[in-house]
Amino acid sequence: MCGIIGIFNAKNANNNIKKGLKIIKNRGKDYYGIANELDFDYKKKIDLLKLHSNNENAIGHCLHSIVSFIPQPLVNNKSKNRFVINCEIYNWKHLNKKYKLKAENDAEMMFKLIEKKGKTTKQLASLLREVDGVYAFVFWNVKKKIVYGARDIIGIKPLCFSTTQISVDKNKLNKSSFAFSSEMKVLEELGYKNNQELNPRKILMYNLKTKKARQSNRPFFKITPVNKKTHKQIKKDVLGLAVNAVAKRIPDQKIGILFSGGIDSTFIAYACKKLGLKPTLYTSVLDTKSQGLNMKTPEDLIWARKVSKALGFKLRINKIKLSDVPRYLEKIVPLIEDSNVVKVGVGLTFYGACELAKKDNVKVIFSGLGSEEIFAGYDRHKKSNDINKECLSGILKIYERDLYRDDVITMDNKIELRLPFLDLELVNYALKIPVKYKLKEDSSKVVSNKIIIREVARMLEVPEEFAERKKKAAQYGSSFDKAISKLAKRNKFKFKSEYLDSFSDKKIMRLGVLFSSGKDSHYAMEIMQKQNYEISCLITLISKNKDSYMFHTPNINLAKMQASCLKLPLIEQTTVGEKEKELKDLEKAIKTAKNKYKIEGIVTGAIFSTYQRDRVEKICDKLGLKIFSPLWHMNQETEMRELVREGYEIILGSIAADGLTKKWLGRKVSDKMISELIKIHAKNKINIAGEGGEFESLVLDSPMYKKKIKIEKFEVKLENECTGKFIVKKAKIVKK
Repeated sequence: MCGIIGIFNAKNANNNIKKGLKIIKNRGKDYYGIANELDFDYKKKIDLLKLHSNNENAIGHCLHSIVSFIPQPLVNNKSKNRFVINCEIYNWKHLNKKYKLKAENDAEMMFKLIEKKGKTTKQLASLLREVDGVYAFVFWNVKKKIVYGARDIIGIKPLCFSTTQISVDKNKLNKSSFAFSSEMKVLEELGYKNNQELNPRKILMYNLKTKKARQSNRPFFKITPVNKKTHKQIKKDVLGLAVNAVAKRIPDQKIGILFSGGIDSTFIAYACKKLGLKPTLYTSVLDTKSQGLNMKTPEDLIWARKVSKALGFKLRINKIKLSDVPRYLEKIVPLIEDSNVVKVGVGLTFYGACELAKKDNVKVIFSGLGSEEIFAGYDRHKKSNDINKECLSGILKIYERDLYRDDVITMDNKIELRLPFLDLELVNYALKIPVKYKLKEDSSKVVSNKIIIREVARMLEVPEEFAERKKKAAQYGSSFDKAISKLAKRNKFKFKSEYLDSFSDKKIMRLGVLFSSGKDSHYAMEIMQKQNYEISCLITLISKNKDSYMFHTPNINLAKMQASCLKLPLIEQTTVGEKEKELKDLEKAIKTAKNKYKIEGIVTGAIFSTYQRDRVEKICDKLGLKIFSPLWHMNQETEMRELVREGYEIILGSIAADGLTKKWLGRKVSDKMISELIKIHAKNKINIAGEGGEFESLVLDSPMYKKKIKIEKFEVKLENECTGKFIVKKAKIVKK
């Protein structure tokens, strides 16, 4: 656990480094350090740090020592190279010996290893494949005026950066400055704009001479070839890998486990017992009996008590009263820099447990995060046609969804977070386990998930009752989601998201929307907007191929009118529409949006189309963007009913399915229509939401529109009795 920061090509770099260190000082209070090209200093207090030279480049570090005590930044007086890192490297002694580095701890080993083997981005990517651990570092080659930044491939340790600063004098943009930090809030406080989290699959390089940054790709996990071993051998392998993942993460200091009584935290606890340890278990729940709530005891508390009693481990419980929840929200929402309902609900549970661990002087705490992704624990896995691909997709996104939140919460409580289920060897193995060992359907068509880890848990002597406990998301198992709901209503907010937004003074992230003119892209955008994300632009592909595999084609010319109603800029990109080749045009459009509007992520309206989502995901990962598909695996009827309830005005722009006839073209979506679609689905198995191409929609009005669209002239064209288009010939924007 440490904090890192750096500033290049900017005035007052030394002083701003000290300002930044004060913002992230809780990440490490053992020692602080600062260095520029000519000088360096280490002190117990930030204010005492002093450099005898002033220039435009400097890096800093706050230390939380787990392995040895060596202050940073690390400096090589001969090469003049500088280095800062936040890391836990589990095979550092092996690499130290292999490359004869003579380092005293994992941080120094990484510095010497990079100096010896990582002189280019290609070499750096190669050597990082040998490193078993979690890290975020910046290597500064002073002589060559090059700065490299990278983090572990899953993204457990955070690294944020920016190349645009608002200068203090005259409020002008300084587009040549480069800065990085462990936390985004540091960059914002120092006046940097367009801040972003480094995609873990990238290596960042900044050239101080040209003042330009570029990123290169790193290889990621694969789901092929599928493991061909017997079921018995796979269980044995998973047991060995999982227990070893726990064992390699155990420090000499006192440890705790974030404990819900679910299979994941229970497995870690039993693994610790097998290893001869007796950690303290930490649980945080809503005090459901306080203030006359008279709610049921939180499910996680019931199970945590059961399991801790069976283990003989001490269980510490933080019961938070409803009246105290706002005080926690005032702390957590700005800390995680996010007001997303799920993230905050989980964050409440997490923070309350860490708060107790901090009081107990715990230095390292374990979490079961990651098990759901690698062993198929979510409902979306049950609905997927390619379960291991869905697992891989989850691992790709976990750094944005969970890891930054969990890192800053533990750091704020001066605790190091350890995640054995995200061990590199275990993840690599688990992604290739045949899906029949992850999910199983019984005679009643009920699907059980995470079969393999439940079976392995019983091999570890976890009682069947505990091993078979069904998943309960932390925000529900702790009852904190109910607390947020009650507080939102009491404060007269319509949505939980609106209530949580009141604890934040900024939008979460700038997003671009893949915009088709249809209902799904509209609704996905609205959901993200309600969650306090900033919608910066719309991106529309105009395909010359009416049978495009990827893009909506009927009435796509109305996207401009829709953008006007939304008061959002629109990027239009034409494409010939040839399969796969059209993806190059999509990449071009997304890249334009990134450069012009500084977007950090993309929103898609995908519900079940893995063809669409996988290809967009690949493009976004290449461009270093995050991807959001808020409708993913939403019940089709639920989506359609919600659109009607929300007040959308939607008509069908095309049909192509048995059971749909000419009368459906131009027809307004209503509850009656949806009921008819359900009947047709029962007979012909069509997709109720039309995602299989059965129909395409056109939005004329939505809750987000400032004005709406009125159709004045149209034409209906039929290819046969169940295939045709409603073509808008003339339309105008009118007041609502």
